[in-house]
Amino acid sequence: MQFSVYQQSHIGARRVNQDRMGYCFTRDALLLVLADGMGGHLHGEIAATIAMQTLSMMFQMQARPVVKKPERFLEEALTQAHRDIHAYAARHKLPDTPRTTVVVCLVQHNCALWAHCGDSRLYWLRGEQVLARTRDHSHLEYLVEKGKIAPVDAASHPDRNKLYNCLGAQTPPRIELSRQAGLQAGDVLLLCSDGLWSTVPDIDIVRKLAAMSVVQAVPELVATAVARGGARGDNTTALAIRWQGADNADANLPNVISTQMLADDQVGSTIAGAVALADPALELDPFDEDAIEKAIAEINQAIEKSSQLLK
Repeated sequence: MQFSVYQQSHIGARRVNQDRMGYCFTRDALLLVLADGMGGHLHGEIAATIAMQTLSMMFQMQARPVVKKPERFLEEALTQAHRDIHAYAARHKLPDTPRTTVVVCLVQHNCALWAHCGDSRLYWLRGEQVLARTRDHSHLEYLVEKGKIAPVDAASHPDRNKLYNCLGAQTPPRIELSRQAGLQAGDVLLLCSDGLWSTVPDIDIVRKLAAMSVVQAVPELVATAVARGGARGDNTTALAIRWQGADNADANLPNVISTQMLADDQVGSTIAGAVALADPALELDPFDEDAIEKAIAEINQAIEKSSQLLK
């Protein structure tokens, strides 16, 4: 399995970066995750970190080296992340439960399957064509779908930040699953927070990723979003891969991760709190509050580690 990958996050004009992103991989499976802690609720960054860790730990336990029931895995992992957020809030007697949006994608057997809650997005691109994009779980997207407002008016609409689905709410999340998507070499999967897509039009996102490598395009897209956001700019985060295929076609391609040499029980990860090349049989507790608190401090370190994989 081969893919090139790049991820970047910028705090924007906010005091805290509540976005989290990362990826895990075995020899034959790849998990991509992005979570955007909701700023209207206390400790959104903790909710995002818990979601990341839970998904990572469950992937490490089940991908040996592939996940046998991917649809069930995504539903159960997101549901467990929701429960873990509530458990954290109860232990710490928080006045309100932290909340986060999330989008997660599992790639194996040359196919991608994704799930999301909220308005963090996934784009599946082939050249300059958008083959699929997640549907935001927002009041604004509902209005656009019903034809009550035009897409061009969405960016300035007063309801643009109203979501009806997330992890950590009082009601269980409504997990939206995609169909299996057959990938071809050169296809791009982009996961991003609303800080990116709300300021950079889809057409610009597509053109940039079609014309450049993900290593070049992701930083440029993030920088553009931050510049356009200005003094009111949101956290902006993007994680993208360019798929090269399940076969080891060329191990010498630049900036490409090849998983061929991994053993069945090895997992590589850039997610804070996860152990790179860890043994999935180890007792890794996603509920451990010390690990969660440590992960918040380590997230920037994890981003740097992911960049080192490409050198």
